[in-house]
Amino acid sequence: MNDVIKKEKVFKHSIDKVWNAISKAEEISAWFIQADFKAQKGYQYTFTSEANEKGCTTISGEVKESNPYKLVYTWVVAEIKVETTVTWLLEPTEGGTKLYLEHSGISNYEGETAVKMFESFNGGWDNCINGLSGYLKELVNAG
Repeated sequence: MNDVIKKEKVFKHSIDKVWNAISKAEEISAWFIQADFKAQKGYQYTFTSEANEKGCTTISGEVKESNPYKLVYTWVVAEIKVETTVTWLLEPTEGGTKLYLEHSGISNYEGETAVKMFESFNGGWDNCINGLSGYLKELVNAG
């Protein structure tokens, strides 16, 4: 079973705009999920989804690394209590920013749950990056 989800996306936005969108609570809350988050090592964060037919989902963890343009945090889905790791890395490109996203440790889930979580996270991160892309486009057009 594959243990790591990897995503890449190039944005036509400055590295600072992309960094702010993935590292500031008010911006994360605007395009992804309600966030109590600070991009500082040791911060215990919480993401809370809106209620749906399955109820709310809470994701929590700890920021492990926050350097200019690299953000690493643990990812624990409340009901399941298994720790995985999310890493965001930004690189400047000519005319924009390249984003690398990696979600690792999915084999920490047991058996078939690992396969289900991999599929869920993989699709979820696609939706996440699409949401980020839409948010950044709105941000630029609003300015």
